[in-house]
Amino acid sequence: MILRSKIMTSDDMNRALKRISHQILEQNQGAKNVILLGIKSRGVPLAKTLASNIKLIEGIEVPVGEIDITLYRDDLSKIQPDPIVSNSIIPCDINEKTVILVDDVLYTGRTARAALDATSKYGRASKIQLAVLIDRGHRELPIRADYVGKNVPTSRAELIAVHVNEIDGKEDVEIFAE
Repeated sequence: MILRSKIMTSDDMNRALKRISHQILEQNQGAKNVILLGIKSRGVPLAKTLASNIKLIEGIEVPVGEIDITLYRDDLSKIQPDPIVSNSIIPCDINEKTVILVDDVLYTGRTARAALDATSKYGRASKIQLAVLIDRGHRELPIRADYVGKNVPTSRAELIAVHVNEIDGKEDVEIFAE
């Protein structure tokens, strides 16, 4: 794959995440009943950034957890014969709460569907919303994000790479083509 362009810098990402934080607060009349669950792996640091932004804006600490969707994927057998499963970390009871699933890229919708299935294992949230940094289109399931940092029309041959400091040592979003 060849780097086509950088579509977001670190500053762009931070601006988008601040905007999403404000939208979350507006849509939910504050953050009192909100839990953020980052979809492993890059959704986790994005969820932590959203929580940090919300604390600065509202002064409320929003619980942040991690959800591992590995066993809920419908393509598990295609990925690898022995999948590596890590623990989900759910910081509190999700019953009657607004759970916001956070991911880096929304593509076919299959990851989001798996995250919905995984989340239901932990209780019955009053609402589940989806926040993504990038929505690149090409949905295969009827899923849409409630909060989007940037819409990036792509071809199926392209790849979007979100880099976060905690995992990649840099922060940006790049698009690659064959």
